[in-house]
Amino acid sequence: MKWKDKRKLTWIVGGALLVLLLAWAFWPRPEPADIATVGRAPLRVTLDEEGETRVRDRFVVSAPLAGRVLRIELEPGDPVEADKTVLAIFQPQTPTLLDARSRAEAEAGVRAARASLERARADRDRAAAELEFAESEVERFRRLAEEKIVSDEQLESAELEARSRAEALEAAEFSAQAARHQLEVARARLLEGSASSANPGQGVVGGPISLRSPIDGVVLRRLRESEAVVAAGEPLIEVGKPEEIEIVADYLSADAVKIRPGDRVLIEEWGGERSLEGRVRRVEPSGFMKISALGVEEQRVNVVIDFVDPPESRPGLADGFRVELRIVLWEGDDVLQVPTGSLFRDADEWAVFAVENGKARLRRVEIGRQGGLVAEVISGLEEGDQVILHPGDSIVDGLRVTPRPN
Repeated sequence: MKWKDKRKLTWIVGGALLVLLLAWAFWPRPEPADIATVGRAPLRVTLDEEGETRVRDRFVVSAPLAGRVLRIELEPGDPVEADKTVLAIFQPQTPTLLDARSRAEAEAGVRAARASLERARADRDRAAAELEFAESEVERFRRLAEEKIVSDEQLESAELEARSRAEALEAAEFSAQAARHQLEVARARLLEGSASSANPGQGVVGGPISLRSPIDGVVLRRLRESEAVVAAGEPLIEVGKPEEIEIVADYLSADAVKIRPGDRVLIEEWGGERSLEGRVRRVEPSGFMKISALGVEEQRVNVVIDFVDPPESRPGLADGFRVELRIVLWEGDDVLQVPTGSLFRDADEWAVFAVENGKARLRRVEIGRQGGLVAEVISGLEEGDQVILHPGDSIVDGLRVTPRPN
């Protein structure tokens, strides 16, 4: 081969290599993307919120008359016994002469206290009858459950109702005891005034008054400690049963309308190793305005929740403790689901970028219930399909994609 022919061939080969190199340099490369697989798994739709525990029935013992209360030695947490433990010793002031109007008011107070006591006793009798009926329902549901006529959930609901009725009866007993103490206080006012009228100028009549606990429980708060002169009705000490607690949480009104009494509740972040079970007892019928941490006005509604687990399963949990709540609106065991991070709006429909043969393909989907990080797929995707997570503006239909390295 001549020298000129060799030189020409060299230029041709070099040009071809240069063209191939430029073509390789400018050839579009696959776009790295995070890819997830559509699959079936349990799905739970919940409404999450912070809640606070509170004693279900708490009693505030107040000064029955204007006078001097001696130093209260009881500390929060000290046990008290109904009608035995002295919560405070009260020294009434020298009673004043009762005129006709004051005497009529005192007598009316006695009648009102007596009527409250009768009503509390009637409520106690009604609660006892409701408890008896609820216990009979539990026995009936147990027999039906053994014959597979009713579900275990229906039996659990009946048992929860019986426990609630038992707690209601105990609360009614406490209310009757408190009403009896209120009647004694009302009578004391009338007797003090009568003694003053009969023995004017004789000073304090009858000596100190011992204020005793209306229930068996513990001291929750000591509202006044040192000896002082107090007005009639001033709160002195608060008692209750810390093991008989409930939870209250304020939900947005738009979420509260989805909650129904009897809904299952998961109680988490309470300090124990496992979650506790609860049930919604009541969604209060009146909302209130609350300012959020960001300064936004929100309409809130209180939701009251009962514990399903017994007190021994939540040691240390008492009044005023913070908990995390997840109210279960719906749950399924085998649900086709896709990560919500792959969803976006295309016009008025939900859509995803599915990965087909290494390329991104726009696909519209129908979405059902959403449970936080995943959503139920009604149509548009099948089990095993791959979708792109958090697609950016660079992802378009037909673009070649490759899984992003971990």
